[in-house]
Amino acid sequence: MKFLFRLGPIKVFTITFILISGTLFLFPINLFPGVIELGKQKIVHEVPLSLSYFIGMGYDPHDLEALSVTDFYLTTQGYFLAFIFVLGIPSLLAYGAFVYKK
Repeated sequence: MKFLFRLGPIKVFTITFILISGTLFLFPINLFPGVIELGKQKIVHEVPLSLSYFIGMGYDPHDLEALSVTDFYLTTQGYFLAFIFVLGIPSLLAYGAFVYKK
């Protein structure tokens, strides 16, 4: 890990941000608390969702039509967890690189 800290805080943040967010947005890892609304009655199911669903990857649109999914979104906990993974962890590692340089 020391080799990463030698790069400097901005490079550490950029590299870890790209690796973490790339993984979470490109692979359907159902990790974040979310809600799926079904049908015209708006039946709500709390399920773990992936960030890749929000950019159109990881699911088949025909499956959503068959299940009559009208909407899906993250809960407040899901947004908070996504924030921690996408920005929090790279920020902490960048701060570690900053402290290592001093």
